[in-house]
Amino acid sequence: MNEQHPYCATLPPVPEGVSRPLWSVMIPTYNCAKYLRQTLASVLAQDPGSEVMQIEVVDDRSTQDDPAAVVEELGGGRVGFYRQAQNVGHVKNFQTCLERSRGHLIHLLHGDDCVRPGFYRKLQQAFEQKPEIGAAFCRQILMDEQSHWQNPTWLEQQESGILSNWLERIAVEQRIQTPSIVVRREVYEKLGGFDNRLSWCEDWEMWVRIAANYPVWYEVEPLALYRMHSNSSSGRHMRTGENMRDVRRAIEIFQPYLPQTNASQLVNQARVNWALDAIGYTIPQMLDRGDLAAATIQIQEALKCSRSLKVIRSLIPLILRMGKQLILRQLKSNFRAILNG
Repeated sequence: MNEQHPYCATLPPVPEGVSRPLWSVMIPTYNCAKYLRQTLASVLAQDPGSEVMQIEVVDDRSTQDDPAAVVEELGGGRVGFYRQAQNVGHVKNFQTCLERSRGHLIHLLHGDDCVRPGFYRKLQQAFEQKPEIGAAFCRQILMDEQSHWQNPTWLEQQESGILSNWLERIAVEQRIQTPSIVVRREVYEKLGGFDNRLSWCEDWEMWVRIAANYPVWYEVEPLALYRMHSNSSSGRHMRTGENMRDVRRAIEIFQPYLPQTNASQLVNQARVNWALDAIGYTIPQMLDRGDLAAATIQIQEALKCSRSLKVIRSLIPLILRMGKQLILRQLKSNFRAILNG
């Protein structure tokens, strides 16, 4: 499947004669300057110098803060800054990051995430040890909005090295958060950028696409910090169900990448996993907020992903909970009407 799709922007090679560092640390931002200082500090603490590492912030025309001021304060001329002429959305902003990169290895580091000491050294060693790999990623630690560490992600394997059966594993579940992964620039040049038909899980589709074409390395040490936001289930994509529609779209896009022998099985498992994720995480959060309309939409979209017996059984407690909330809401409304009558 080593070909580009018309919906994936082409990334031209770096022109001849342009000085190329080993690393391009490209930091897309949008209204997250309060976290950008921590992000930049985590990179600069490992800075090997401008000849080895390009560091640049690419801002999608932030409206609520001033990332340029943070870059000037912390970067001291070391960190580049580029601001979009107008807001283009995060997928196109990612593409701008790729286009402005000059290094052989690209690290897309969101402006609210961080890396731990040793990230660049360890992943550089992976590419040196196994030059055939297209990407390398590490275990991640989740942190909250106050930068308190939560849980690390699961171990993909016990020792660092090339992952076995990785395509089959990444195709059924999103197992990589962007701050943890480094990709060779030539991989993006060959496969294209992020698919612009997607707006919520474009990264997952990209990781599946890479896995279909290249070996991928896994570093067992947790060297990346991924920030979880408390309002993540209240965003527009969640309230409208666009997140689940995007999941189904991504699965449809990458199904041709999968081995014909088990593609259908992998697709069905991916649909079940995403439905269960909505049932186990997104919908309960919506019910906690009393957002029954959004919860109903998520249930409908989860059932469009899968109507397996496991999914139906998992939904029953949530539907009963919703019914209880509706009854209580109606009783309160009736009681107020009586009092006001």
